[in-house]
Amino acid sequence: MELGRATQDRHHAWRTPVLATTAKDGLPDARTVVLREADVNTAQLRIYTDGRSEKVSQLSEQPNALLVFWSHRLNWQLRVRVSITAHASGPLVESVWSRVSQSAAAGDYLSPSAPGSARSAAPPNDAAHQHHLVVLSAQVNEIDWLELARGGHRRARLSADTWEWLTP
Repeated sequence: MELGRATQDRHHAWRTPVLATTAKDGLPDARTVVLREADVNTAQLRIYTDGRSEKVSQLSEQPNALLVFWSHRLNWQLRVRVSITAHASGPLVESVWSRVSQSAAAGDYLSPSAPGSARSAAPPNDAAHQHHLVVLSAQVNEIDWLELARGGHRRARLSADTWEWLTP
């Protein structure tokens, strides 16, 4: 499956989808994230983030979100409707942290300053050496697949028990 390959291949187009959440003012808020895991058996995707990021608070209020993947090579777009659970502690987070802490990415989760905070803001004193890694588990609810082709576009909707061809 392409999504599984995207988690292994740093150059795969689907490694960095756009995650759209709902902001506190009700408007959409979108950003690029890195797809870290894809499990076809459980229909789950995983993303790692800093727990102090705005997307984590947005998802705690509204866990429904959308991931958009585009592959220029395939001319495919996936719009994936998901329900996201944020894991801030526990065995899953500690297992992931044990791997991440040995990589250059560890610094992303050890920063004393929250993502998006002003550079002039003083970091909290108690943040030294505490990681802020959060694992976002996205349960896939529905996939809207679109193929763009010169001979005619194709589109389909997939859910747990349905495959339905749609008009592009």
